Amino acid sequence: MSVPVTLVTGTAAEAVERAVLTLAWDAPGATAVHHTIDVPHQRLTRIVADHTGILEREETDLDHACASCALREDILPTLARLADDGRWSSIVAHLPTSADATGICRVLEFDPEFDLHVSEVIAVVDGTTWEDDLLGDDLLRERGIHTSAEDGRSVAETLCALVEYADTVVVVNDISDEGRDFLSVLARRDARLVDDHLVYALDTSRRRDHESAERWVDPMGTQPVGLVEDGVAWTLELRSDRPFHPDRLHAHIAELGGGPRRSRGCFWLPTRPDQACEWSGAGGQLSVGTALAQPEGRPHTRLLVSGIDDGIDELVALFHRCLLTDEELNHRGWAWDVSDDGFAPWLGPLRRAA
Repeated sequence: MSVPVTLVTGTAAEAVERAVLTLAWDAPGATAVHHTIDVPHQRLTRIVADHTGILEREETDLDHACASCALREDILPTLARLADDGRWSSIVAHLPTSADATGICRVLEFDPEFDLHVSEVIAVVDGTTWEDDLLGDDLLRERGIHTSAEDGRSVAETLCALVEYADTVVVVNDISDEGRDFLSVLARRDARLVDDHLVYALDTSRRRDHESAERWVDPMGTQPVGLVEDGVAWTLELRSDRPFHPDRLHAHIAELGGGPRRSRGCFWLPTRPDQACEWSGAGGQLSVGTALAQPEGRPHTRLLVSGIDDGIDELVALFHRCLLTDEELNHRGWAWDVSDDGFAPWLGPLRRAA
């Protein structure tokens, strides 16, 4: 029987540590492993402990300190070693601060080499700083929690993504009703939301629904969402088979993807008819780029936007204003030949439209 692994993620190091201590202490037969990445010194630190105390503490110098290198060179091998040891019935893995769980989940879901399975992914949120952490404009590097020298992500985009991928969202410290509402609309519908980390106990008999999590975070997703509301918070699905007009998108992208909101999804442009593009941002920081997975046939445009303001009607109007009109489609069609569409810095050079 494979050994269950609980993966714990977050951007607030102290809150995550408190949650891990509680979870591991209450789980009989569990061992906890904690990895940290020291980017300036190119060093990975691993601590393994159980109810008897610290069992090992090792530092490894990396040629390139990043989350993917840490996963490949130490995190996965350590989990496999602890599972093979036979002393523990479950593992609680505290991932490096701001590192996500997608890589581990995908490997353990599909690689039979590992005698491990993911019981659940937990995202930890500090209730006292939820608004700055989920809707603020700080960068990871400004807080010293980036996972590589090239890591340009914002705290909000990172933590929102961790919450979206989680099976359980655990809050440490008191959180406002507004904050709880926002977590409720951000997490996938079948995720658990726990207001107090002290009352949550691991159930290692669980096996996470990998496909459900992947569908919810898929930037090219087709899962219907519509409008989800909880208290003052909302998540709205904006969808069309039409592309954005490149000039109008360029002019309004700050309004569409900015402000204290979370937005993610995909889009396309008539200047790039065979190129699906990914959209991800939060707290006024937005990144766009070519999606890794390119769909068959014509791409679609779909954004999921979450917020706590009262600007839904304006957002819907702005989204439709950025799409191609009937007149533009009739006059120029779905594919345009242009020398420049203004998006080369983010989406790469133009290819001649087919």
